[in-house]
Amino acid sequence: MLSSPIIDSRRLQDQIDALAAISEAPLPVVTRVLFSEADLRGRAFIKERCHETGLSLREDAIGNLFARWSGTDQELLPLGTGSHIDAIPNAGRYDGVVGVLGALEAIRALKQAHFAPRRTIELIVFTAEEPTRFGIGCLGSRLLSGALPAERTAALRDPEGQTLEQWRTRALGAKPELNSVPLAKNAYAGFIELHIEQGPLLEKENIPIGVVEKIAAPSTLRVHLTGVGGHAGAVLMPERHDALLAGAEIALAVEHAALTSGSPDTVATTGVFRIEPGAVNSVPCRAWLEIDLRDTRLSTRNAALERIENAIPEISRRRGVQFQLERLNVDAPANCDSGLIATVIEVCRELALPVKTMVSRAYHDSLFMAQICPTTMIFIPCRGGVSHRPDEYSSPEQIRNGVLVLAHTLAKMAG
Repeated sequence: MLSSPIIDSRRLQDQIDALAAISEAPLPVVTRVLFSEADLRGRAFIKERCHETGLSLREDAIGNLFARWSGTDQELLPLGTGSHIDAIPNAGRYDGVVGVLGALEAIRALKQAHFAPRRTIELIVFTAEEPTRFGIGCLGSRLLSGALPAERTAALRDPEGQTLEQWRTRALGAKPELNSVPLAKNAYAGFIELHIEQGPLLEKENIPIGVVEKIAAPSTLRVHLTGVGGHAGAVLMPERHDALLAGAEIALAVEHAALTSGSPDTVATTGVFRIEPGAVNSVPCRAWLEIDLRDTRLSTRNAALERIENAIPEISRRRGVQFQLERLNVDAPANCDSGLIATVIEVCRELALPVKTMVSRAYHDSLFMAQICPTTMIFIPCRGGVSHRPDEYSSPEQIRNGVLVLAHTLAKMAG
């Protein structure tokens, strides 16, 4: 085994904390929405850390960052690792960030241990893993894998009607066309993403490392409802066509579809619900909903999706409102690579770290990297299974374990 690289937990935690301070909201809240001022400053912070580590950088047309540690044999396919640094509103400091700054620390530790990779190692910082600006998650990795066509990507709009192309031009300046982003199949020998679990299993079972064998299948719907507004005192109840109430009934139908799917892994969330005009004395005339539905089984996910899509026109007709329904994404689950899983398990045994094979019920950029190359994920525990909240937390020791496993796995595959 490699002479053990030394993970500098203090340095890593300091950098995690410094990045957390780059936010659209004061600490402990972390918010970095795609192409916001905070997102751009966060990108600049990562670029500086990569330059300090001696990595060469490139940025593609959607803003995916690639930090390269060149190997001695350029004929070999590179090895990929990485995650994302964007954060939903009111989030914490570890989601995605552990997989970026942790991977950077793994590379530093390998360099300091005088490891010389034969295979190039590339750290990828994906654009917009979170679906905040345009309602669709894993934007950068979707484009890399070819799962999202460039022409559709450019036309994506935010709630104010601004297109992705307009945002991209303002944030990134002159860039090549989006059709330059997709990578060839097998562009990498493998991809390994380090991430907090975002669930409670590892902590409950007191297991320091999880290795992912399957990633759940996500889908997202966007619904626009148009009813009839009016004065809250003057429009009598039998005459109302209330867009909010139609939306509320749709949200309950979403919950019912998940609860009755027959799969314990089906989860559904109406995470966006906006109304107009938003006045206490006015009947809501318009509503916008965004619905997240996911499962580890495609059959039960698709059946629940069909029930939701059938309920929307029925509820709208009965309540006398008009509807527009858009599928933003409907993705298949990913099976992770058995060889990579076996390598991570072997590393954990050599390091005397208990390991658990598991399913990721959250989806990640690895879902789309699995369409390009062999892929798996390394999970570490997070306190209470909490994520997407300011109190999200993994300890320095838990993070160190994950980074050490990543470093040894990269060394085994790149050496």
